[in-house]
Amino acid sequence: MTFEKLTEKEAAAFSPNILAFYGDSVYEVLVRERVVRQHQTNAGRLHELVVERVRASYQSEAVGVIEPLLSEREADILRRGRNAGGISVPKSAKPSEYRRATALEALFGYLALSGQDERAAELFNTICVALPIDSD
Repeated sequence: MTFEKLTEKEAAAFSPNILAFYGDSVYEVLVRERVVRQHQTNAGRLHELVVERVRASYQSEAVGVIEPLLSEREADILRRGRNAGGISVPKSAKPSEYRRATALEALFGYLALSGQDERAAELFNTICVALPIDSD
């Protein structure tokens, strides 16, 4: 099932929390695909590798990697995600890391909704090269 992609303006009009809600799943699918393609191991180990890459501290570091590469609109989406209200920070994360992770998820949500899959892949690959985990 495919949906019609939104324009950049339409995608940017969503609240940062909605973009992050969607972007969380987009980012996790990218991580899962990369882990499955690179590691021939059991599902338990695959899960551990995925969890390492979707935790707030890793995503927060990822923001630092890609931030200098962002367009003005992408940087604005990231900023809106970081400043979003109504965020409940889990005990396992620092508030600053969690906000940056939310910003990353908002960016990936925006890119996916606006059909910028190649850009999302480019940024994701940059993250993976800069922040390898376990023989990655």
